[in-house]
Amino acid sequence: MKRLLCMITLLPFGFFGSCNSRDQQQDNSKAAVTEPQKISASQAKALMDEGKPYTLLDVRTVEEFNGGRIKGAMLIPVDELSSRAEKELPDKNATILVYCRSGARSARAAQILADLGFTAIYDFGGLMGWPYEIVNE
Repeated sequence: MKRLLCMITLLPFGFFGSCNSRDQQQDNSKAAVTEPQKISASQAKALMDEGKPYTLLDVRTVEEFNGGRIKGAMLIPVDELSSRAEKELPDKNATILVYCRSGARSARAAQILADLGFTAIYDFGGLMGWPYEIVNE
């Protein structure tokens, strides 16, 4: 009813769009949810080799991580990601490359990050499909 009165009152003056400005501002203030992107191991390796900043996130267990990982990876097990991500990954616009063992947990982790508002998430599956070097430090 309020909108109808606004339209009737302002229409003769050419201010029809004014009735919606507050609603549009509220809609525009909502952050768009960015979906994680599924990429191949070779695409992930190419991103790592570009020289641009990125975070390499391993979402496996501590035991799996200690048994071998991609050099430079940080560990946040998928079951702890919701509670630790915003503290340990403070830049929600940073490039994050996510992996696990086979790809199931990385997909879940990538979606958790997207739901938390992270915007540049790349899921490249698991170490089973990683043909490059793995370290045991």
